Amino acid sequence: MESSLSETQPAIEEVEEIPELIPILPLRDTVVFPETVTPLAVGQERSVKLVDDVLHKDKMIGLATISNKEVETAGPEDVHEVGTAALIHKMLKVPDGSLRILVQGVKRIRILEYTESEPYLVARVEVLEDEVEMTKEVEALTRNLQNVFTRIIGLVPYLPEELQMAASNVDDPSALCYLIASAIKIKTEEKQELLEERDVEARLRKLTVILNRELEVFELGSKIQNEVQSEMDKGQREYFLRQQLKAIQEELGETDEITAEVNELRATIDELELPEEVDQQARRELDRLSKLQPAAAEYSVIRTYIDWLISIPWNKSTDDNLDIKAAEAVLDEDHYDLEKVKTRILEYLSVAKLKSDMSGPILCFVGPPGVGKTSLGHSIARALGREFIRISVGGVRDEAEIRGHRRTYIGAMPGTIIRALRDAGSNNPVFMIDEVDKLGADFRGDPSSALLEVLDPEQNDSFRDHYLDLPFDLSKVLFIATANILDPVPPALRDRMEVIELSGYTEEEKVKIAKRYLIPKEIEAHGLVPRQIKFTDKAILKIVQDFTREAGLRNLEREVASVCRKVAREIAEGKVKRVTVGEAAVTRYLGKKKFFSEARRMTSEPGVATGLAWTLNGGDIIFIEATGMHGTGRLILTGQLGDVMKESAQAALSWVRTRADDLKVPEDYFQKNDIHVHVPAGAVPKDGPSAGVTMTTALTSLATNQPILSNVAMTGEVTLSGKVLPVGGIKEKVLAARRAGLDTVILPRENEKDLDDIPEHLRKEMRFVLVDDVSEVLENALGNGKPAAKPRKLKSAGRKRAGRSGRKAARRPSSKANMNRRAAKGKKGS
Repeated sequence: MESSLSETQPAIEEVEEIPELIPILPLRDTVVFPETVTPLAVGQERSVKLVDDVLHKDKMIGLATISNKEVETAGPEDVHEVGTAALIHKMLKVPDGSLRILVQGVKRIRILEYTESEPYLVARVEVLEDEVEMTKEVEALTRNLQNVFTRIIGLVPYLPEELQMAASNVDDPSALCYLIASAIKIKTEEKQELLEERDVEARLRKLTVILNRELEVFELGSKIQNEVQSEMDKGQREYFLRQQLKAIQEELGETDEITAEVNELRATIDELELPEEVDQQARRELDRLSKLQPAAAEYSVIRTYIDWLISIPWNKSTDDNLDIKAAEAVLDEDHYDLEKVKTRILEYLSVAKLKSDMSGPILCFVGPPGVGKTSLGHSIARALGREFIRISVGGVRDEAEIRGHRRTYIGAMPGTIIRALRDAGSNNPVFMIDEVDKLGADFRGDPSSALLEVLDPEQNDSFRDHYLDLPFDLSKVLFIATANILDPVPPALRDRMEVIELSGYTEEEKVKIAKRYLIPKEIEAHGLVPRQIKFTDKAILKIVQDFTREAGLRNLEREVASVCRKVAREIAEGKVKRVTVGEAAVTRYLGKKKFFSEARRMTSEPGVATGLAWTLNGGDIIFIEATGMHGTGRLILTGQLGDVMKESAQAALSWVRTRADDLKVPEDYFQKNDIHVHVPAGAVPKDGPSAGVTMTTALTSLATNQPILSNVAMTGEVTLSGKVLPVGGIKEKVLAARRAGLDTVILPRENEKDLDDIPEHLRKEMRFVLVDDVSEVLENALGNGKPAAKPRKLKSAGRKRAGRSGRKAARRPSSKANMNRRAAKGKKGS
């Protein structure tokens, strides 16, 4: 098993006869063709012996290529049966014991059988003659083969030009095939196929296909080489010209700060390894800058643009912390409750850890002010180990604030997105966009539409700022948007975000948050230490109940800060050394309480009902007042009511009038009286269908002269047939009822599923009456206005108070058995 070596080829000798038995020398990765001279290296011991024996006889040897390349010593079954009979012309011994021989291919042979395998292979062979018919096709193939081979010789450095002359002078197509196949470097399998092919025309066609393929490869390689050489020549030329220009400037004394500045910028661009498109743009602008004088108007414009290009973090990113337990600990440390948000963030981290892909979703936190939407962004960034940046788009009306101004304008600059990323210093920060529900639109553009590309994971990988006019990949950024309500957010923008709702806090949650976060923060902010001031739980609860009425925590934080300021003054004046803030101290520091429960006083008269509403600041209670006066049956509505709320009042009056007989309303009551419905806080606009139940109850209370229970609040949309339809914001409304001191809430039955969002301790302390019809509302809400010391046990919808067991079942309609009776989903009111 031997390989070829280069050596000058001698003239080919004519051999008339091939012996029937000849020794076979297996060749590895080498095919020897007839009428060609090939050098071989012989290294195996048996092969050396074979060559020695042959040189002492007739110098005839059989050469066959190994078919099984994995064997070390080839046997009869490991070599091809078609080979070449050859003569050994020269032999050279090498000091390591191996031989170098020069062989001349004579005839193609087929091995019929092996007669000996030791010490080397000997086989009986037959000569394979070519099948050739000199047709026009064969002549055309021969000439085409010569032309293609000539072109290859011109492209390949290792082929001498003498081969072109040799190929041109060969008339025999078979010999031409052998000459070309042995000269070019092609696969051993392809050479063996050419050797085994007896039909000369077929052999010519095969070799033509191979040569054309090799020609394409050589031409492509030559093209690449020329392009590389051209780039090198261009770079060298530019270098020499710059050196000459530098020398000329030094000779003339014109070396100034411009050259130094341009060189510094060019060095900076070389170090940054910018994306290809950005790098080309930066160098193009730098070349323009180098040709301008500082006094030129465009000089500062180009210089500023280049500064922006090299200051933006095109390729800089921070490593993400994908330790799920550590991230969970950070979120728990910074925020109390908010389990839904924490779970979603941990799910995102888990998916990113498994996929090794941090392309982020677009989250949108929706909730009333002060519930921790913005601070959640800081915690998420800290948990991920990313930079945090925040922009507020509230009141933004100019689209250029998002996408930037084009460079044609004076004072143009990138938009807030690119500017914020420059400040962050990485291309994968946590990016918070605050107040997306307060975006505006006017003649300058619609910024919410500009945000569509920014907040779309499918297209923000090539965000184009108008100033840069280059694509920037925003897919690695974790965008978080915040809003108080979703209604003003355009549907297209809302569709691109995953909405996570944050509800208000209960009193118990506020107490815990104040102890864990707010009080330590304010103590430190006012120069105090924990041993100098201490708040009792009752004092915190008193501040929550008597001095704040909100879904969030901002006012609570202000009141705690007010107490800390007063204590700090006392300690600074030397009056006290430490203070324990109890209920009495709260009154002393903050004065009289600011909020009172008006529900019992307001509902003491017939015609006044307590309803529940949802506002930007969370849930709130509203009072619906109805009164009658002599008139002609008109309905008067006041209190800045919207169209939907006015229609609810009209529907409520229609229902009461159609049920006048059942409700035992005087026959001519509505003909002789005008009905005036008023919703206090007349300066505040109000709208939505959820006050329909409350209006119906107030009108019934007025018409029947029955007061409404003072510990009951209600919500729900009403139809003309008296059906109670579901509404939204149940958790916020229940929290508002609790803040107002009410312990019973009447809800539409289809809102039963929303009770799962209410904290468990509130579900135990409060009663929830689920109703399907207005008649059930009236049965549970109307009374003498003077409840007993213990709240009245209200019935669940559809149950009669017909015994102890019935009352017990109606007492807790939110129990596990009752919660399993899910109503069908319906539309929610505002």
